[in-house]
Amino acid sequence: MTETILASKTRTVTIGFDKPFIVIGERINPTGRKILAEEMKLGNYSTVEADAISQVAAGAHMLDVNAGIPLADEPRILGEIIDLIQNITDVPLSIDSSIIEALEVGLSVYKGKALVNSVTGEEEVLERVLPLVKKYDAAVVAISNDETGISEDPDERFLVAKKIVERAADHGIHHSDVVVDPLVMPIGAINSAGKQVFSLLRRLRNELKVNTTCGASNVSFGLPNRNGINGTFLNMAMGAGLTSAITSPLHAEVMQAIRGGDVMLGHDPDCNSWINAYREPGAENSRERRKGRRRRR
Repeated sequence: MTETILASKTRTVTIGFDKPFIVIGERINPTGRKILAEEMKLGNYSTVEADAISQVAAGAHMLDVNAGIPLADEPRILGEIIDLIQNITDVPLSIDSSIIEALEVGLSVYKGKALVNSVTGEEEVLERVLPLVKKYDAAVVAISNDETGISEDPDERFLVAKKIVERAADHGIHHSDVVVDPLVMPIGAINSAGKQVFSLLRRLRNELKVNTTCGASNVSFGLPNRNGINGTFLNMAMGAGLTSAITSPLHAEVMQAIRGGDVMLGHDPDCNSWINAYREPGAENSRERRKGRRRRR
């Protein structure tokens, strides 16, 4: 079974077919968050700090870190917030940027084995990103699109993923360090988007033998009760082979769906994680008291 191992200075996380699902917290991202973007531009990282702490407390195993702000010094900001997050949490990080200079700064200050988010099938991107991934002994998210854009045909997206895995191997990067994003489309616009992804996930697992991730909230764009759709999608995608996702752990419906999926797939031995998350307060003590009364009789 393929295992993708990521690490901080003190903690290791394993993404794998027979492992519990890995939640990569999505909130440290200024896209669509004007206040956060302005704060980050000014070097005010109080919201970044709060988002890091709250996501880990809610169950995130990793954090995605993005500093993509127009006209800002992205390499400097990304390096600074990675330093900050490493000092307040111990979870591994996904370093998220389309700017090669920002990725290099982020990787240079990171202590551990990072996940680089991301590389596409475009030739120029492959030749810029993959050597950096190899240099810093990182893993990489492979986005299933290329110069032609995002195909609605899952077979075409599979071929792009296969190309990236093969090109990574040419650079000395093992397929276990390539985590493929099959690209989730809004199901409100493309009614077959869910079936497309589920079919592609099975092929990625069975034929390429790679781990997978996605931006899970894309599937519900434009719909009401987005968290209900996101949770349902994640639960079904886990059954099809999805092994991680970039999502928000702050939504109870999403985390419940993920934890329930782990139980049903046998990835939560003795249901311990489910019990620890949802046991009623005091239930353990109540059971012990009942056992004590029975013994005294």
